[in-house]
Amino acid sequence: MLVLFPNSDLRTAKLRPALVVQANDLNTGLQQVLVAMISSKLMRANHPSRIFVSRATSGRDTGLLVDSVVMTDNLATVSLNAVSRVIGTMPAMNEVDAALRYTLGL
Repeated sequence: MLVLFPNSDLRTAKLRPALVVQANDLNTGLQQVLVAMISSKLMRANHPSRIFVSRATSGRDTGLLVDSVVMTDNLATVSLNAVSRVIGTMPAMNEVDAALRYTLGL
């Protein structure tokens, strides 16, 4: 999805792709969603908390325009009002699960 993702200063934000990483049936009653940042800076890819997404393979379903990196070490809770639109789906969920386990120490 495209979301207004907060910068670390929490004063500014940037519209960028992000991956929803919360359970589908979480149902907290809060109008928010937990997301992981997606970056096009491939130099960030070589870490166990990050997943390289190739546009040539699984990246087609994601709606991403370029090869990218899902950064499970950069999570944010954002208001549903900050969500611009859904752009695709992430088929490599086992890799995302492993990266989240590493990030969260589970």
